Amino acid sequence: MANKIIGGVSVPNMPWEDRPAGAWEPLWRFSGNPILSKKDMPGSHGIYNSAAIPFEGGFAGVFRIDDESGLMKLHVGFSADGLKWDIDPKRIQFQSDNEEINTFEFGYDPRVCFIEDRYYVTWCNGYADCPTIGVAYTYDFKTFYQLENAFLPFNRNGVLFPRKIGGNYAMLSRPSDNGHTPFGDMFYSESPDMEFWGRHRLVMKTAGGWQSTKIGAGPVPVETEEGWLLIYHGVSTSCNGFVYSMGAALLDRDKPWKVLARTAPRIFCPEELYEQVGEVQNVTFPCAMLADKDTGRIAVYYGGADSVTGIAFTTVDILTDFVKNNSMV
Repeated sequence: MANKIIGGVSVPNMPWEDRPAGAWEPLWRFSGNPILSKKDMPGSHGIYNSAAIPFEGGFAGVFRIDDESGLMKLHVGFSADGLKWDIDPKRIQFQSDNEEINTFEFGYDPRVCFIEDRYYVTWCNGYADCPTIGVAYTYDFKTFYQLENAFLPFNRNGVLFPRKIGGNYAMLSRPSDNGHTPFGDMFYSESPDMEFWGRHRLVMKTAGGWQSTKIGAGPVPVETEEGWLLIYHGVSTSCNGFVYSMGAALLDRDKPWKVLARTAPRIFCPEELYEQVGEVQNVTFPCAMLADKDTGRIAVYYGGADSVTGIAFTTVDILTDFVKNNSMV
């Protein structure tokens, strides 16, 4: 690897397919997509925008599952290979001594991040009928302890960094509104205790083309020698509505609000039928990324058309080179 992963883990059993012969794209699809759909959970309307992470020799995940009543819920699941998942049919019951936050309204688009000795879950949490960033932690993916909401409503796409920055926990987010937000930039925040958040910094604003309407952090960033490797989603507004694509960036390791490079072209967009047709058309929405520190291989989990879950592949070197060679910065 020309650009080595720092502080990562070995994931020898992660899902993987080689880049197809003749392909030039920096991110390529798994031939068996989609890996999850409503047929994998009786009574569900879709399984998508979910998070996976290495756990006890296999994988654990927190999944967004919408039921047939339209309620958005979070479920835990486990897998030996990262492709076939056994998902608990009962939603996660968060534990908290504080009744003011331990009331479930809705939950969607989770991320999972391991920091020091535990797994943190962040998600879009319903509070006072509004979206904000919920935070919880678990040691075993059986019991989840809910903490205070990170921010005031309205906010989405809360993504933690896997280590402290300057002694503080760090998170990316996108302030929003109470609807299908027609705007949005990416911000960075810090906390000494995972409860009180401040030191807010602008990271990136929207740009032209595929990321002209709004942007938001995707999977937990991967720390590399050349910076934090971040995959994010960008949204454009077409004559038929929003289109969700993916881009990538390199952020400064010590000051992650400083963008070192950022792709002008998108790295992935809705092309397959399961990404173009579903509950919401034309959506590829990334929420999780497995990265093997030994080989540099990366597997990205993403939601397709707000209905199914797909997976795509790249490597640290392929993605880093693409970001640097196609940067708007």
